[in-house]
Amino acid sequence: MNNFNQEFPEFLKTFEQNLKHLFQEKHNIDQLSLQRGLPPELLTEIMDHVPLSVAVPSAFGGRGCKVKECLGILSAASYESLSLSLTFGINIALFLEPVAKYGDDEIKKGIFDKFLKAQNMGGLMITEPNFGSDALNMRTTSKETESGYKIKGTKHWQGLTGMANYWIVAARNEGADGSLARDIDFFVCEDAIAAQQIHVEEYYDNAGLYLIPYGLNQLDLTVPKNQRLKPETTGIKMMLDILHRSRMQFPGMGMGFIKRMLDEAYHQCDNRKVGVGNLLGMDNVKFQISRLQAAYTICSAMCAKSSAISGIENNLATEGLEANTMKTVVTDLMQESAQLLVQLSGAKGYRTSHIGGRGIMDSRPFQIFEGSNEMLYAQIGEMIIKGMKKQKQPQLYQYLKEFPLTVKSTDYFKAELSFSPDEQLAQRKLVDLGRIVARIICVGYVIELAEKGFRKELVENCIIMLQQEVASLITSLRFNNKVVEVSDYHMDSLWLDFA
Repeated sequence: MNNFNQEFPEFLKTFEQNLKHLFQEKHNIDQLSLQRGLPPELLTEIMDHVPLSVAVPSAFGGRGCKVKECLGILSAASYESLSLSLTFGINIALFLEPVAKYGDDEIKKGIFDKFLKAQNMGGLMITEPNFGSDALNMRTTSKETESGYKIKGTKHWQGLTGMANYWIVAARNEGADGSLARDIDFFVCEDAIAAQQIHVEEYYDNAGLYLIPYGLNQLDLTVPKNQRLKPETTGIKMMLDILHRSRMQFPGMGMGFIKRMLDEAYHQCDNRKVGVGNLLGMDNVKFQISRLQAAYTICSAMCAKSSAISGIENNLATEGLEANTMKTVVTDLMQESAQLLVQLSGAKGYRTSHIGGRGIMDSRPFQIFEGSNEMLYAQIGEMIIKGMKKQKQPQLYQYLKEFPLTVKSTDYFKAELSFSPDEQLAQRKLVDLGRIVARIICVGYVIELAEKGFRKELVENCIIMLQQEVASLITSLRFNNKVVEVSDYHMDSLWLDFA
């Protein structure tokens, strides 16, 4: 149904109502989530509302690539199904937006028409079996020919493996001597064309996100020259722009999911009778619900911030600090929210047919893909240490007090931050520092949201929760722990010998 002319609130409400009907009434999402892949008829009913139109430029018949609308669709989907939201997230951030920004004008109309009228989908292939986060050393090659490019290689763990109609494939140009260029090129491939078809060698038994197929792909492709994406400067900077924009859209996927965990937890605790009252009468339960509300508040603030800064009109190649902050913190909050719901739900939460139990497994890979959280936190820590050295400012509080992303929030942590970290921090300490700074940045986002009129009590409670978390993390950062692994640990360590 073509309802692109609707105002977005009405468009979103209609979509939300459709999803609720499909997942909670017509189909049983708890049972669907135990099987591999979305049933074709259900996917058709979802896509009939053309949700991906939010990521198609208005010049090609879409709603215009507005971040606010993209995040709204992701949030609506993740309230019902995190797998569905990730499916949309892959299409929006890793295919449609890159094509809209970097694609040749000659290919855009044909691609966007198939998304709007034929329910097509697309994804991105970067990761290789021997080169996960080390993307710059990928071995997939491209060679220019008279008519286009020849692409060969192996890719894996791509969401929508064997399901997407289009792929953006990353490769390195191979020279005449067999050497590979340092830069990276990206090519659009259409699976319906024999010469561009990607062979799925194996489907993986992913432990969560059952509705999304993942696998191992073999590439031996020939694509026309106009299907190479055109970078503004270098391919590496284009890749960073794409990945940073994607990370800044994680809050959209987290928003609906965290809200669902909060709603389910509140319903459980309100209805679970304990003695003469209910679970909500217990102090620790109030604390756990408050943690969920803090996660909801932080994610709301991230969505508002992302809507303001991550549009395709902006180049995000140098915005790694904010991209890493949003991705790491929101995915940590997603996992914690699912864990809290399961804990509050008791035994019934420990089932794959329960949204909490399922949520633990479905949200866990979000902390791993597109850069593991530990790696991204370490990068945040490195950025801060480099910035302090550059400004010759040894004290953390004094540096963050003047840092643009923390200028509004640093005073909430003055006592804890008034120390000078070692300039040569161990990697484990860089991770701690990254966690700290990311949360202080998030307080800044929350303050900005409060200035726009967001619920005052939620903001105040959220800041207190983050103050407590930062205090704990600073204790970890300053604690002198240099423990390393013990080799041959099994020697002299069998407890039976000492009993």
